[in-house]
Amino acid sequence: MSFDRKSHWENVYTEKTPSEVSWYQLEPAVSLELIVSTGISRAGKIIDVGGGASVLVDKLLDQGFQDLTVLDVSSKALDYAKERLGNRAGAVKWIEADITKFESSKKYDLWHDRAVFHFLTDEDDRKKYVQNMNKALNPGGHVIIAAFSIDGPLKCSGLDVERYSPEKMNNELGNSFELVKSEDEGHMTPGGKEQKFTYSYFRKVAA
Repeated sequence: MSFDRKSHWENVYTEKTPSEVSWYQLEPAVSLELIVSTGISRAGKIIDVGGGASVLVDKLLDQGFQDLTVLDVSSKALDYAKERLGNRAGAVKWIEADITKFESSKKYDLWHDRAVFHFLTDEDDRKKYVQNMNKALNPGGHVIIAAFSIDGPLKCSGLDVERYSPEKMNNELGNSFELVKSEDEGHMTPGGKEQKFTYSYFRKVAA
C-alpha cells in the first residue's frame, strides 16, 4: 500500500497544534535573512512551499511583501494560518496541493521550502519536485531550501528523511541552479531537542 502523504499531514495537524510540531518556529530568522539577502523587491512573487501553519507569511507581510503564496498538502495547516492572520489572510494566495503534483499557472521570483524536501525519500518524488520547481520559477529566480543537515535527525514525524549538505542539495537540483550560499541552524523543538538544519540558497541560471 502506497504512502498517503496528505492523510499523514492532516493527521499530524489534527493531533497537534502548530506550536506543538517539532519544526515550529516563533521567529523564522534565517529564512527571513536569506529572503531579504536575495534583493527581491517587495512586489516580487514569493511562494512558501510546505508553509502550512508557519508564521513566515506573517513576517513577510509585516515587511511589506505584496505577492505571497503559501502551498501545503494539509488543509488543516493552511486553516490554522488563515485563522491566525484574520483579515490579512485575504492578501495571501493559499494552495492545497502535494508539491510532487503541483503545476503552477504562475511564475515565481522566489521559492522557499523549510522542511519539505527532506521528507522526499523516493528519488522519483524528488525529481518531480525539482521539475515542478523549475517550471514555476522565473529565469534568475531564487531558491531557498532548508533541510536536515548531514548530522541531523534520521526521522521526523514518524517518517524517514534524507539529510543534506549544500553540495548534495545542489546535486539534486542539477545544473539549472547555482549555489549562492548556505547557513546552518540548530533548531530547538518545542520539546527541547536540537535539530540541525542546513539552509541552501540557489539562483536559477538556466531554463
